[in-house]
Amino acid sequence: MRATAAARDLLAEIDERTFATLEGRSLLLTSEWSSAELETLCRLAELLEALDRAGVATPLLPEQLHLAVFFDSSTRTKSSWAGASARLGGRPLVVDGSTTQVSHGETAEETGAMLGMNSHALGVRHDLVLGEGNRFMRGALAGIETYLRETESSRVVPLTNLQCDIDHPTQTLADLCWLRERFPEGLAGRRIAVTWAYSPSYAKPLSVPQGLITLLTRYGAEVRLAHPEGYGLEPDTLAAARRFAADSGGAFSTVETMDEAFEDADVVYPKSWGPYDLMLERVAAHRAYDSTALAGLEKRMLARNAEFTDWICDERRMARTREGNALYMHRVPADIGVGVGAGGMGRARVGVARQANKKVYVIMALLAGAKVEDLGSRLRELATA
Repeated sequence: MRATAAARDLLAEIDERTFATLEGRSLLLTSEWSSAELETLCRLAELLEALDRAGVATPLLPEQLHLAVFFDSSTRTKSSWAGASARLGGRPLVVDGSTTQVSHGETAEETGAMLGMNSHALGVRHDLVLGEGNRFMRGALAGIETYLRETESSRVVPLTNLQCDIDHPTQTLADLCWLRERFPEGLAGRRIAVTWAYSPSYAKPLSVPQGLITLLTRYGAEVRLAHPEGYGLEPDTLAAARRFAADSGGAFSTVETMDEAFEDADVVYPKSWGPYDLMLERVAAHRAYDSTALAGLEKRMLARNAEFTDWICDERRMARTREGNALYMHRVPADIGVGVGAGGMGRARVGVARQANKKVYVIMALLAGAKVEDLGSRLRELATA
């Protein structure tokens, strides 16, 4: 009952007219959405979470096919996509990108048309190759829209970026929702450390730190980015972070050490990513479908990572944060014992899981906001049933 009351309270606080800004929308980069649109999306995600926690079913998109294609491995995002679709009454389907015809020359537009003609929403993960992933998604979306227009179909098939080379919007919006819950007074003036951390597992994309610095700076936070030499991010994302910080009254800076980033931080977000120069080299190998070159690059990236094993979120560094009690965040899985200390991860385990679970509700909000007509009325019916 308490959770249902919370859902009603949340709905009462929302200007339902703002739901119209979500209709038919695809999400390719958070930087392309206005602050007002992101606020509506976050509030909708919070409302859907409250209904879910109250045990209220939300079959807003019954029997619709929600298809997602993954060109990179995933567990949490696949689960979140499936969980969101199922909660909305849909039928989720996840496709391995290697089973598409892209490697045989099929264009992004053709792939989009083929997948979009039989689905009601499409998610795509294409994150490992700089300059490729987001461009592919835009091509796929163009292919869907061309097919629907030329067949005079009234269907709406929004595309959700489930991680690309530039951004990981469902992840960073989930992070934002978790921060909104933990800091209900707002993020203005909060110090957030986004730092590289050692990983021996694989060379991870740049999109999570890039997505974080271009989203959290929009809320007046003081975001500090730290990484070893050679692990810089895309210049456009750095410029965007500076611009958003200036517009919001926050701050963005790059510091040289993890210690500097952690100093008096309210939030720490240690995360590994690949060295920029080698990530650029991977582009040519990927386009040539040269598996031998790709494997060699992966070994070189991990060898480079191994030069910075001291970049770890340990007890000593956590003690430097504000009152030694900063909120630890991670997109999981974390490299426990090498990227983060076992003790720290143990204490943060439940919080990190709750952070991850916010992604389900962000995806639900994206799908429902894009596709449900008269969404406000439908939500009122659910909240008062």
